[in-house]
Amino acid sequence: MESCRKFKAAILFKQNEPLVVEEIEFKSSLKVGQVLVKIHTSGICGSQLGEITGAKGEDKFLPHLLGHEACASVLETGPGVKNVNQDDLVVLHWRPSVGIQSEPPVYFMGDRKINAGWVTTFNSLAIVSENRCTKVPKSTNHDLAAMFGCAITTAFGVVENNAKLKMGESIVIYGSGGIGLNMIQASSLKSAWPIIAVDLYDNRLELAKKMGATHTINASYQNVENEINEILNKRKIDVFIDNTGLPKIIEFGYKITNDFGRLVLVGVPRLDNKSLIYTLPMHFGKKIIGSFGGESKPHQDIPRYLSLFDNKICNLESLITTHITLDKINEGVDDMKSGKTAGRVIIRL
Repeated sequence: MESCRKFKAAILFKQNEPLVVEEIEFKSSLKVGQVLVKIHTSGICGSQLGEITGAKGEDKFLPHLLGHEACASVLETGPGVKNVNQDDLVVLHWRPSVGIQSEPPVYFMGDRKINAGWVTTFNSLAIVSENRCTKVPKSTNHDLAAMFGCAITTAFGVVENNAKLKMGESIVIYGSGGIGLNMIQASSLKSAWPIIAVDLYDNRLELAKKMGATHTINASYQNVENEINEILNKRKIDVFIDNTGLPKIIEFGYKITNDFGRLVLVGVPRLDNKSLIYTLPMHFGKKIIGSFGGESKPHQDIPRYLSLFDNKICNLESLITTHITLDKINEGVDDMKSGKTAGRVIIRL
């Protein structure tokens, strides 16, 4: 590897401020388990919005890089790497998989250290850990491949592994952004009914119908509980998935699930937020399940889900509603926050 490589990256210097696109570099050889990749496309996930706004509290690693789902080509592999090779096309994901978990890379902007984790994707080059790479066929569409890093694997994993949704069960997906839309599609593939999508934006709910929602509710002007009661004729829900992390939504989801229902928590609450739950029903069958990326196993799940797309069983193209370049990344973030973007924002690097 060259002694020094320079590339563009979007850097978080301070929470609640725009990302800064600058040229940075790395100066050392690859270490054990590290993989150098050229990133083609990256998605923007709600998790990055949470990092920018400090949803989990003070960020002790600033300044640092962001991003955790991408499509990339392998340029070089470090010592010990066996699962990917030079010229492979790979999906980059935040959930660990097979292979070595390496040391995180160290980058520099001049003499200033720029931190990074085991995978970052808002940068044109990246050093990532082997266990954050999964090889896919070279013919895989780069835009769609990026979503297999989180948007698809997390959403499908939540439905399969956390909710354990069964045919004919009722489900509410509260929050119908990039991951929520994939949960709707996964629920449709599971033959759930009804599939109720809830959001604050009509453009997202229109897209939710395309992904398989049987009913939609706009919480900004409709009474969600009344609408659900009407849809279910006052029966309670089997599964409620919360993508918001808001205590009042979590409490509402717990309230309207039935005696053997499952409340699945996907959205991350802010550090100071707490929910008030009457736990007695949990002794008799009701469940609250916290999800960690849908408990997905990327090396197994990505090929499995990719086969659904290859055989035209699921729709992924409609999920991408915005393409941007890296220098427009703050516009992409703002469009997600405001609801202007209905589906996934894809950065083309």
